Amino acid sequence: MPRRPPSPVLEASEQAGGWSALLRTRIDGPVRRLVVIFGDQLASDSPALEGIDPTRDVVLMMEVVGESTHVPSHRQRTVLFLAAMRHHAVTLHTRGVRVRYVTLDDVNSTGSIDGEVRRAALLLRPERIVLVEPGEHRLLAIARGWASTLGIPVDVLEDSHFLTTHARFASWANGRRDLVMEFFYRDQRKRLDVLMERGKPVGGEWNLDKLNRLPFGKLGPKPPPPLPLRFRPDEITSEVMRLVERVLPDLPGSAETFDWPVTREDALGALRDFITNRLALFGPYEDAMWTDEPFLYHSLLSAPLNLKLLSPRECIDAAVHAYEEGRAPLQSVEGFVRQICGWREFIRGVYWLEGSEYQDRNWLGHRGSLPGFYWNGDTDMACMRHCIEQVLSRGFGHHIQRLMVTGNFALLAGVHPKAVSDWYLGMYVDAIDWVTLPNTLGMSQHADGTEDRGPVVGTKPYISSGQYISRMSNYCGGCRFDPGARSGDDACPFTVLFWEFLDRHRDRLGANRRMGMMLRNLDRIAPKELAQIRVSASRIKERYGVDE
Repeated sequence: MPRRPPSPVLEASEQAGGWSALLRTRIDGPVRRLVVIFGDQLASDSPALEGIDPTRDVVLMMEVVGESTHVPSHRQRTVLFLAAMRHHAVTLHTRGVRVRYVTLDDVNSTGSIDGEVRRAALLLRPERIVLVEPGEHRLLAIARGWASTLGIPVDVLEDSHFLTTHARFASWANGRRDLVMEFFYRDQRKRLDVLMERGKPVGGEWNLDKLNRLPFGKLGPKPPPPLPLRFRPDEITSEVMRLVERVLPDLPGSAETFDWPVTREDALGALRDFITNRLALFGPYEDAMWTDEPFLYHSLLSAPLNLKLLSPRECIDAAVHAYEEGRAPLQSVEGFVRQICGWREFIRGVYWLEGSEYQDRNWLGHRGSLPGFYWNGDTDMACMRHCIEQVLSRGFGHHIQRLMVTGNFALLAGVHPKAVSDWYLGMYVDAIDWVTLPNTLGMSQHADGTEDRGPVVGTKPYISSGQYISRMSNYCGGCRFDPGARSGDDACPFTVLFWEFLDRHRDRLGANRRMGMMLRNLDRIAPKELAQIRVSASRIKERYGVDE
């Protein structure tokens, strides 16, 4: 495994020494500003750091047990957040910024963000508290409460990391009956002048997704995709790994393979590696799934992006530059750009536009329990076993694994969408509520509608039978189930549940024009076979513990 390139700012030994010095620094009050920085706000140009006075201001960063347990957080997700926070704190400390850093094993820790801000406020007596808007309704509500409970003014600053402000997204959404991401994406391309030429999209088309659906390996042997650059844990990260095992031994997943970027320099290296080695084939194979190839040509940049170690604009510019130099085809670059300036910004816009009650929606009325195999991978379905074991070992799955395997099964089986959303929030290293909730509740579970308005994120439920999984992967070759069978003991659970789902929700889905073909195919199934499908579906749900 190649060593992580040394930071141009601090070598690994200096980082460790800086960490020790930071913890030894004595900080007394009163202070002018208490600047709260959360674990996903590690940008060096954060608005909260603008005009910071090292002699009168203090940054507060907190490792608290509650943030890893309010939903069970994967070991690698927890390690990533804490290791990146510690490295960021060292960088601030070396710049002369005073940092009050609460460690996970602090004997005086309250175990919660709210408690630690209150403790710091009592000790340092700040004139005001400053923070960038957090990426979660829950934390924003807590932060807004400090003004009244502590009697200290609280400044919540807009997050400048993103390309679209709340006001701009609300203006775009105003008056639209349906919020269609494709239209938002086109507006973004024009506004940001990305892949545009004289007011038209480069290449003549906005979306080249139709070119990006190749099944890896099924059209002949393929050489193994280049492995992503790996980042060997340094002394700080290794200490975090030991700490998490000691303090939070019951967290799911394994940290043994941890090699995520935890510094700004790491993140830039990961971006360069993707652009150089995988972007060119990212597009054609972005929907493919293959055993022993967990990454294929995916970027693995969502985690450093969501921690704000990278900016969306620099990722977009790097990809467009590769296209302009002839190092990557348009179909790959457009697909990557669409995910960042289109989908990522759209999802965040929906999260804040819909408000804090969004998380409680359940448009399809699903009440089932999340099967136990989501926590251990112990299932006879090869595709589910492969995808879940990958999540447990790496905290990673690409968008099709999330949408069309783990999410698809939960939707078809009728699992409660909140249980699914909580699992996604805890189990992926790149998960933060603003991005995970709309992607899971809306896109994956088709649950974000209300009685007076249909679902927001997805224009149709993203469901499939086992035949789609067979077409886009090699998972089915090692499975005992037949993806083409619709009933019986050997029928693929995905295929059985697909038809039973359509039958169960026929009335609700009937008005959706995008579901017309599926429902017409359902109508062609003979009543006797449909009855057998219902019986098989009931047995599958019972076998896997989807209790309604």
